[in-house]
Amino acid sequence: MQLLKSTAKVGAATITSRILGFIRDVVFARYFGASAETDAFFLAFKIPNFMRRLFAEGSFSLAFVPVLSEVRASGDQRALRDLVDHVAGTLAAILLAITAIGVLAAPLVLAIFAPGWLIDGRPEFWLSADMLRITFPYILLISMTALAGGILNTFDRFLVPALTPVLLNVSLIAAAVLLSVRMDVPVKALAWGVLVAGIAQLLIQVPALVKLGLLPRPRWGWRHPGVRKILKLMIPTLIGSSVAQVNLMLDIVIATFLVSGSVSWLYYSDRLLEFPLGVFGVALSTVILPNLSRKFARQNPRAFSATLDWALRLAFIITLPAALGLTLLASPILITLFQYQAFQMSDVEMAALSLSAYAAGLPAFIAVKVLAPGFYARQDTKTPVKIAITAMVSNMVLNFAFVGSLLALDFKGPHTGLALASSVAAYINAGLLYRMLRKQDAYRPEDGWGRVILSVVLACLAMVAALLWQFGELAHWADASARVRVTRLGLLILWGVAVYAVMLAAGGLRRRHLEKGAS
Repeated sequence: MQLLKSTAKVGAATITSRILGFIRDVVFARYFGASAETDAFFLAFKIPNFMRRLFAEGSFSLAFVPVLSEVRASGDQRALRDLVDHVAGTLAAILLAITAIGVLAAPLVLAIFAPGWLIDGRPEFWLSADMLRITFPYILLISMTALAGGILNTFDRFLVPALTPVLLNVSLIAAAVLLSVRMDVPVKALAWGVLVAGIAQLLIQVPALVKLGLLPRPRWGWRHPGVRKILKLMIPTLIGSSVAQVNLMLDIVIATFLVSGSVSWLYYSDRLLEFPLGVFGVALSTVILPNLSRKFARQNPRAFSATLDWALRLAFIITLPAALGLTLLASPILITLFQYQAFQMSDVEMAALSLSAYAAGLPAFIAVKVLAPGFYARQDTKTPVKIAITAMVSNMVLNFAFVGSLLALDFKGPHTGLALASSVAAYINAGLLYRMLRKQDAYRPEDGWGRVILSVVLACLAMVAALLWQFGELAHWADASARVRVTRLGLLILWGVAVYAVMLAAGGLRRRHLEKGAS
């Protein structure tokens, strides 16, 4: 039950951030649209954001939290503070060096991620390089924020880390509205907004750390046993924990060879996918990792398996209808949120294609976030990295296969192939993770899955029928005012949720089915 409450708390905080994120993207679309300039910013932001997810939220957090939980379980407060101090000092020193290299060599870094722009001599390459120099320090700031968040999460203080992303959205909204009109190149204001947000996100963690008595006093500790253990665990998780992010960046690399606007269309569709992924997937992963780590440290395999089963059941119940809803309502959502001023109807059509393709993989994206902690909590980082390599290679092959096929067919949105490849690769990743957990006997499905699957499938079919019945003509959405669009979309979503919930109850699914294992 405690896990369910913690997940709900993190989810609520994340919803707040995601709503502000939507407002942020609405502002972006209204002020900047989908153009070469927005492509330049989105890539300058994607690179540090990609590294944030790869290092900070990915490999570092998944290696740091189990080790910190293990030291905490020993009850040695001095050892706990010593580990925090040495990890903070070592991480800060390494990231400071990486940041300096990134700022000085921004064009070389960008050339790795945007070879198409460099080869074609597009002006957005140099604009993006200028903004990358401003955004690159975000890697250092947000990684230190992740360190602070890992400490707080280990002590079941989930709220402050979960609310931290709110500051990024507020900063970017303020930069777009207040600063862009004062700059020669308006979109550069967003780069400065990223930098300011990184500083604010780090500082807001400080009071909570002080209250715990664990505010780091950074000390270099390359040879510290705890640091060495974390680094050893990090090396394989660099790929294993963040294969989805690697795949998304590969999408961007290929997108730079496609028509202008492709990077922006993928950005907007990815942002909409991030809502359920962030609200639920990240919240669930954040909560279960320290819980699984403690159960492994206490040598309680039965409770370990029960927690994984609870997370998988909850993920299945929420993600399948969310994926179907995003697919059915892709165009209305994009019209309601973004189709104003600079963001044209043609942009809606292109972004809707990639959003539908991404939505198809939502259950797999979230399943990976649930299944991967089942390995990391047991400090097994080799198995998921082998699986992740398989998934990533599959994604690379599928990228070229799908995009090449769509180009050969003269399909109007070849960037859709990139999104579809990411979704298929996510299913490969999730399927292999699940298979290996079963093979290692780390997870055994609890009774009742048959009822859950049948109830969810029938409820989804009813929800789809209900949404199609009430959908209406797409032209009605485009011609309506913003107030009418929001009202209509809100009512449609509530209608779908209500039908789904009623049908779940009619199928016999009860609260006790969600609480089993949530402790």
